[in-house]
Amino acid sequence: MSSNPVILVDGSSYLFRAFHAIPLLTNSKGVHTNAIKGVISMIKRLNKDYPESQVIVVFDAKGKTFRNDIYSEYKAHRPPMPEELREQIQPIHDIIRAMGLPLLIIDGVEADDVIGTLASQAVQHQQDVVISTGDKDMAQLVNEHVALINTMTDTFMDIEGVKTKFGVPPEHIIDYLALMGDKVDNIPGVPKVGEKTAVGLVAGLGSLEDIYANLDKVATLDFRGAKTLAPKLEEHKEQAFLSKELATIKCDVELEFALPDFKNSDEHKEDLLALYRDLEFKAWIAELSSDPDLDVTTTNAKSTASRASKGKPTEAAEVITDVMPDALEGQYEIILEQAALDAWIAQLKASSLFAFDTETTSLNYKEAEIVGVSFAVEIGKAAYVPLAHDYDDAPQQLDRAAVLAQLKPLLEDKNQKKVGQHIKYDAHVLANYGIQLQGVEFDTQLESYVLDSVGTKHDMDSLSLKYLGHKTITYEEVAGKGAKQIGFNEVTIDVAGPYAAEDADITLRLHQVLWAKLQQQPSLAKVFTDIEMPVMPVLCAMEEIGTIIDADMLHEQSQQIEQRLQQLEQEAHNLAGKVFNLGSPKQLGVILFEEQGLPVLKKTPKGAPSTAEEVLAELAEDYELPRVITEHRGLAKLKNTYTDKLPMMVNAKTGRIHTSYNQTIAATGRLSSTDPNLQNIPIRSEEGRRIRQAFIAAPGYKLVAADYSQIELRIMAHLSGDEGLLSAFAEERDVHRATAAEVFGVNEAEVTDNQRRSAKAINFGLIYGMSAFGLAKQLGIGRGEAQDYVNLYFQRYPGVKDYMDNTREQAKDQGYVETIYGRRLYLPDIKASNASRRQHAERTAINAPMQGSAADIIKRAMIRVADWLPDSGFDARMLLQVHDELILEVRADQAEALATELKTQMQCAAALKVPLLVEAGIGDNWEQAH
Repeated sequence: MSSNPVILVDGSSYLFRAFHAIPLLTNSKGVHTNAIKGVISMIKRLNKDYPESQVIVVFDAKGKTFRNDIYSEYKAHRPPMPEELREQIQPIHDIIRAMGLPLLIIDGVEADDVIGTLASQAVQHQQDVVISTGDKDMAQLVNEHVALINTMTDTFMDIEGVKTKFGVPPEHIIDYLALMGDKVDNIPGVPKVGEKTAVGLVAGLGSLEDIYANLDKVATLDFRGAKTLAPKLEEHKEQAFLSKELATIKCDVELEFALPDFKNSDEHKEDLLALYRDLEFKAWIAELSSDPDLDVTTTNAKSTASRASKGKPTEAAEVITDVMPDALEGQYEIILEQAALDAWIAQLKASSLFAFDTETTSLNYKEAEIVGVSFAVEIGKAAYVPLAHDYDDAPQQLDRAAVLAQLKPLLEDKNQKKVGQHIKYDAHVLANYGIQLQGVEFDTQLESYVLDSVGTKHDMDSLSLKYLGHKTITYEEVAGKGAKQIGFNEVTIDVAGPYAAEDADITLRLHQVLWAKLQQQPSLAKVFTDIEMPVMPVLCAMEEIGTIIDADMLHEQSQQIEQRLQQLEQEAHNLAGKVFNLGSPKQLGVILFEEQGLPVLKKTPKGAPSTAEEVLAELAEDYELPRVITEHRGLAKLKNTYTDKLPMMVNAKTGRIHTSYNQTIAATGRLSSTDPNLQNIPIRSEEGRRIRQAFIAAPGYKLVAADYSQIELRIMAHLSGDEGLLSAFAEERDVHRATAAEVFGVNEAEVTDNQRRSAKAINFGLIYGMSAFGLAKQLGIGRGEAQDYVNLYFQRYPGVKDYMDNTREQAKDQGYVETIYGRRLYLPDIKASNASRRQHAERTAINAPMQGSAADIIKRAMIRVADWLPDSGFDARMLLQVHDELILEVRADQAEALATELKTQMQCAAALKVPLLVEAGIGDNWEQAH
């Protein structure tokens, strides 16, 4: 599970549990506070344990729900809420809002259903979820992405935890509850069926539907009373299925907001202090009063009720998300006159640093046209220059070409320092107008990323919330959503102006906060100034140049793949004995697991046998139909992602494709690319390699591809200082063969291919935290034998073992690990009580310094090559960076000489205890060069 899962708090569950668990407490005014104390303490605990997670608190709404319509007796026997508890609900809500947490209450459903829906949304986006609750019904929601935590008992429950506690897996919790019933909620169940009987039935026969389809087999089950149970089940069948319907959590509640719309904000400390004083929570008052940013002498009881009133309930729901502080004060100007522009340009020239931003017509930097520009010279002072708003009755605007010509000298001045948020995009857009942006000193997106790559999203809205406590105007608020969204050029200037000027103002404010934090950590500041900022213009230049592709070759590959797909589809139909949709998981599941009886390796969150890629890949080792489906899926993905799509991405003006390199996506510092994603073109399959053949050099030029050999293993040798590894690399021996010789106790000359393959799996497996179980699976050997290999490896390379042990301990002590150059990766789960989360963090602690150091080295190489090339005499330019590889385009007669010098430049990018080895190839296309 990830280090920052979404936290969904079952407020109603904790409300009752806290009230009954803590003795009645009252303050001097006679107000009861025990439930408030208990609920807020638990939420504070969650905030402490998951400091970077999105937290949403959900409470039951007043009145009946849809379950009462199904069964009028549902919860009919519950006593009315004690008045001592009722009076504590509003203060709890007020404190939660003041804590900056979204609070959600939906009429007609229970908190369970809202949480189930939000959890389902998260799982669809592969986002991990922790549900904080004490309600056993929630166990039905647990899956590989969803776990439960009970802060009252300090217990964490994942899939295995559910099985241990209830005796049945999560997908059968509903059946278990349906059979048992629930006296508290007045769910009838089947009379005389208790916990053990319910477990016995589910374990023996499966779901409620399976049980009733096999009543004749109930008597054969091995639990007390099984022989006489079938008639009783038959008698109460209707009641059992009613109970299942009542116990099933609804996961498709219509919500006004989707999960991404909910954001945590900073605490409203003045409001909290006022509430704590009113309720007389002395410890929390003291905790807040010690905050140097809070002026306790002037803080008074600001009306949280007035803040809450902003979120008055609609007919269907109460959604309170407006928990941000008052808007930041700012003086924003819209420039429509030349004199005003002249005055602002004078201010920009006189400033030591100004923020700059563009507003455009597209996110595609090669197609984007400038609609306007904004800038800020000091906190709270910003301006927007509209240039191309073209709606009806739009006011006269300054001429775009003339304004850009006036700004060009300023924007191209290396000595005029600038800051932006993801300013690489703005540099591209300006390049479309012949302006080469220079003097970029800071980028707030990169500042945030270097400061903490895993702590938050790095977009402006998220950063403003986190570091400034300010909710920015969103693009959707000015341009609309979905199909009704308009282009920024159609937004009226009076609406566009504050939005655009705020971008510049917030950028400047963020820079002041983030740069101050970086300067307090010199090693991080150095990563920012020496690696991330210098590599940004290098990436920008590569993106601008783009790469030529052979569209005809890709069209031909698409046709060949299509023919193979048709063959595979026919093979699949023949193997299944029927025609079916290969893209339908449901149809495929029926064929594989019901009709052909293949083993079920994994189940979906809803309990159906999984047909996910990794499941089919494992089944494909033994069964033909999964093998055919796997090949079909792989080829279809290649066709849809590359051979069909790449030709459509060729820019009409340049005749090349232009990817976008992302510096802030991968936590370890590695670059990623989008539109197209060049990092994921497979190289192990023939079809994947053929796609690389379509990346070609310009006429008269060659491609040179140079990549680091075994760089992460070399970094492991450097970091661990293990003498065996150091000597193997220093003597330029085959490190996998050397490892095989050490592990298997033979001379290197006697190492077999299988032994070398095993040693290679160990070398790379240990870097990525592979267990003996994983190694056994990869090599096709027993787990014990695999563990013996690992033990032998550590005996022969004790420095590696020491490094791993020490790194785990350091990570636990300081909460992070570092690369060779000081890049930091925080590990919030390194002390987690949940073993799987903790072990994942420990594996990350081992791998991240190597992967991150490799990322730093290739970036340093790119900076070095970019500095060297202009004066090198070579007619060459960098085109692509993929993993540990650089691809350059060079005049054909210079290719050999460039390749030789390029290797030297890349090998000098880092000084390790072992030699850095670079291999280079030359070709007319990428595949040949690689």
